[in-house]
Amino acid sequence: MINKIFVTILLSVLLVSCKAKQKMIAPAEVATAAVNETAKNIIVNHNAVNRDFKTAYIKSNVDYHDAKQSLSVSADIRIKKDEIILVTVKMFGFTGAKALITPTEVKYYEKVGGKYFEGDYKMLSDWLGTDLDFQKVQNLLLGKAMDDLTLGKYNVAIEENNPKLEEITDGNFAKSYIFDPKDFWLNRQEIKQLEPERRMIANYSRYKSYQECVFPMELAIFAVQGDKITTIAIENKNVSFNEELTFPYSVPSGYEQIKINK
Repeated sequence: MINKIFVTILLSVLLVSCKAKQKMIAPAEVATAAVNETAKNIIVNHNAVNRDFKTAYIKSNVDYHDAKQSLSVSADIRIKKDEIILVTVKMFGFTGAKALITPTEVKYYEKVGGKYFEGDYKMLSDWLGTDLDFQKVQNLLLGKAMDDLTLGKYNVAIEENNPKLEEITDGNFAKSYIFDPKDFWLNRQEIKQLEPERRMIANYSRYKSYQECVFPMELAIFAVQGDKITTIAIENKNVSFNEELTFPYSVPSGYEQIKINK
């Protein structure tokens, strides 16, 4: 079930993209003009973190764990910024699964079981009742807040000496973002869905500063639903930028297409 790694990441991102309307409420009394200005400064500084690259090629080790199984694989991740992401999952040096993500479609196949999926975001969104966004997937991998923070309203808090933004809504979701106090890269982002109860946490650590990008070398994703916890730990072993990359993807013959019923 190698594709579980990709699917869990995808569904974790879907969790933060719900169509449910969230009425914005007035900030609490503690959210003075000065505090609001602090929130603005945090957002400006976080968005200013260097991500000035055209392509990225990432070699990673991935550990997957849920209640039924644990799996360790390697992954090659190729990104053409804002255009395409190709994830190749390998076991013992051989390709076990591939996922191709663009702003208009999602594809993947797995050799174990011989199945593949092809669909646009509308298909996935209709099926799950949520909006899926290419930008959110890319941001998750790059250590950037998945939401456009300039569109929200936030209270500012301090957690273990780190600035924290908590989105102000009275809706079904609670979102928070914790930043490094000096460099404003992302340490943690958490999205809670209250009903049904679900939660996604992404922890980032060991950033490395390249000329083209400040990049998180370790990422841990926790998808929690009730008492079920799925964990994906990604260790980026090597990252290179602005190489001429190809994005080869073709489903082997004889594979069975996965059909989604709304």
